[in-house]
Amino acid sequence: MLAELIMVGTELLLGDVVDTNSAYMAQRLAELGVDLYYVTRVGDNRERIAQLVQQAHQRADLVITAGGLGPTADDLTKEAVADAFGKELELCTEALAAIEQRFRRLQTSMSENNKRQAYLPAGAQALPNPKGTAPGVLLELDEGKAVIMLPGVPVELKAIMDESVVPYIKQRLGENGIGIIYSRVLRFYGLGESSLDSMIQDIIAVQTNPTIAPYAGSGEVRLRLTAKAANETEAARLIKPVEEQLLARLGSYFYGYGDEGMEMVVARLLLSQGRTIALAESCTGGLISHKLTSVPGSSGYYIQGAVTYSNTAKESVLGVDPELLSQFGAVSEQVAQAMAIGVREWAGTDIGLSVTGIAGPGGGTETKPVGLVYFGLSHADGAETHRRQFAGDRLQVKERAALAALDILRQHLRK
Repeated sequence: MLAELIMVGTELLLGDVVDTNSAYMAQRLAELGVDLYYVTRVGDNRERIAQLVQQAHQRADLVITAGGLGPTADDLTKEAVADAFGKELELCTEALAAIEQRFRRLQTSMSENNKRQAYLPAGAQALPNPKGTAPGVLLELDEGKAVIMLPGVPVELKAIMDESVVPYIKQRLGENGIGIIYSRVLRFYGLGESSLDSMIQDIIAVQTNPTIAPYAGSGEVRLRLTAKAANETEAARLIKPVEEQLLARLGSYFYGYGDEGMEMVVARLLLSQGRTIALAESCTGGLISHKLTSVPGSSGYYIQGAVTYSNTAKESVLGVDPELLSQFGAVSEQVAQAMAIGVREWAGTDIGLSVTGIAGPGGGTETKPVGLVYFGLSHADGAETHRRQFAGDRLQVKERAALAALDILRQHLRK
């Protein structure tokens, strides 16, 4: 089965709303083994929506729209779909009853324009919406093709997708279906996308099933391995040898799988080793602490942190020697080390981690350019420092410095 998605809403084209619906639906379709070649966005224009629906109908077996099912005059998806196939809109009494019942349950009055949501293209059926008033719509057409219309509100779209659309697709595919599309994501830190690509170009060149796709992130690179097979077990079997081949080349840069970010990997290591940590941050302004405490169970390893932005704070809170600040400057390996030692002693933790740098856009010099960051790590065996130079704007430098700090910590914990 081949599907196509059309995301409706002028707000999507203006950038006022970020489209998360297409990503969710694409994932659900992939799980079912449904191919997806096109995802299109269109504004609230009846004629343009109708043209897109006609084009998608020619290319795909299943067209799914999202948005434009509300009660207002600019909600035009059903009208456009009806135009595309020469149909009229008809009142669906079941849909109207469901809308009225929802308003009664909410103990609020129903406005007249909400009745618009109960009008469907002739021959279509309503798909129940357990989270809102706008029902989804299923319009089956000739040659086994269909158009499904879903509301744009994500919580409503997900509910109808899960409870009605996925079962419908499964029924269309039959019990055996056509298999699934299964992906496994490998995460790497310490090399760029182009470097990674050159290291595995020969492997990518001969890919068939599974396929390999690199994705660059903020300071890291991911490889998505995607296999099509009868079931997840078979897909995992196809992916395994390719994954092993990739890790044999890139293992020194590999740190995790899937949605598991660096902070989750570090958190697991800290918890498994029963170690505690305190942070002293300057240029990152608490970002590393935020990342570490965003992981559930962080109270088991994170004790406290200090954002010592000024020299005065570095001296009074962390006990950094004023002579170090005067002689070497706040952005130096000497101060980074003193900050790490100071925060560890202050908190009484197993590990002290510090960061000090120049996030920019100003403040850089010839010897200390914007993007220069020093890290300090204090532990039972002593203290160490690391120097990094990052490119990018202020926010990018902060984000990349935070990720680097976590990676330094990760490598220490793995020793």
